[in-house]
Amino acid sequence: MHTITLDGETDFDGWRKAARLLAMNGVAPADVSWIVAGGDEPELFPTEQDTSLQEVQGTFNVPAQFVDLAQQVILHRDPQRFALLYRMLWRLRSNHDLLHLATDPDTAKLESMARAIRRDEHKMHAFVRFREIGRDAKAHFVAWFEPEHHIVELAAPFFTRRFADMAWSILTPDLCAHWDGHEVSFSPGVDKSMAPSSDRLEETWRTYYASIFNPARLKTRAMQKEMPKKYWRNLPEAGLIKPLIEKAERITGEMIAAEALEPKKPQRREDTMARSHPAAESEHTEDTSLKALRDEAADCRACHLWKDATQTVFGEGPKHASVMMVGEQPGDKEDLAGKPFVGPAGQMLDKALKEAGIIREKVYVTNAVKHFKFVPRGKFRLHQKPATPEIKACRPWYEREKALVKPELVVAMGATAAQSVFGKIVPVGKTRGRVIDLDDGTRVLVTVHPSYLLRLPDEVARAREYENFVEDLRIVAAHLSKSARAA
Repeated sequence: MHTITLDGETDFDGWRKAARLLAMNGVAPADVSWIVAGGDEPELFPTEQDTSLQEVQGTFNVPAQFVDLAQQVILHRDPQRFALLYRMLWRLRSNHDLLHLATDPDTAKLESMARAIRRDEHKMHAFVRFREIGRDAKAHFVAWFEPEHHIVELAAPFFTRRFADMAWSILTPDLCAHWDGHEVSFSPGVDKSMAPSSDRLEETWRTYYASIFNPARLKTRAMQKEMPKKYWRNLPEAGLIKPLIEKAERITGEMIAAEALEPKKPQRREDTMARSHPAAESEHTEDTSLKALRDEAADCRACHLWKDATQTVFGEGPKHASVMMVGEQPGDKEDLAGKPFVGPAGQMLDKALKEAGIIREKVYVTNAVKHFKFVPRGKFRLHQKPATPEIKACRPWYEREKALVKPELVVAMGATAAQSVFGKIVPVGKTRGRVIDLDDGTRVLVTVHPSYLLRLPDEVARAREYENFVEDLRIVAAHLSKSARAA
């Protein structure tokens, strides 16, 4: 019997090296015992690391799919996972298609364990609640979580992206993760008594949770499936869940038991007014439609950008603006505020609009991509240019905005905006400053994005390009003036 001692519960590199050595020496799975150094399970007899295996010349291949699968399964808490993985590796040497046989017991078991890991990672992303320790510059945020499996290292990158600008610690019984704004580190697990039980924002969060709880959409079984009761004890809102459910069930029962009411008859006077003032009715419909579109976009999952963004940043402005200005995507400030062009680029745009004689409140401002795409750099989130698939995924929102606002002129600021407006890649340099007619009657003016001006390192170049940008906006101002005279 060969005994292999791994350095830790998630020592994939150690398992991989040992498994290769075992296989090259022709050691069958039944002749291997796997243990973890310092593991929870005590050995009846002391064991030492096996030194009888010899390095053997040669190589063998297994499907890349197995390596990815093994990296997930190694995080499972099942003590037999090492043996199961080695048995699968042993079998794959003679049958590379084994992982495609869903009826194979080993394949089915590994896939089930991998699903459990992904599910546990998702639960950690969803149910970690930070509590604040200290105030202002000394603030540190601490959370307690009890994962089913060894997924802390796997889940940590999500939190470094999502909460890049705050120092935090996630405490668990197995392993603790810490982020100082620059790098993530890990320390041994601790007892729950080390975690804070509340903070100054607790009651605010509970009030907010109670206010957004929608009894009309309550599905208790589905909710408990997605949020099992074992997670409730670590959630600030946990104490509200049961009474809110009971209240919702009571209200529903009362509504069912109550006698049906006669539908209200339409009032003739309101109907007459609507016919006499169709503009008023149309205005109400447009306002409702634009708001409904904004609410619908808030749940957009058309591409992956929603996962790390704070929220969807929708357009804003008059619902019948004659000019729609389309930018690239929200930045850091816009992502936090939920409004377009409120950061440095927005300030640059406001300055240029004012100089060109345009009142911003009279134009509709939006972005081609509605979620913030970024890479974390310490405490900062650095803007990343949206890729074509992301622009295409978000284009229906722009088209529906345009259909509701019905602008006469669309200003595409930057290459991303131009690609969304025209539906294809358009060189900004060749089309800038020219008004182009689209098939639907809309006119388009292409110019640079305000952030382009901010990125120019040379002051002379920045001043020159700013003047060119203002000149482009004067074309917009002339259009607004002409539109006002026509009205």
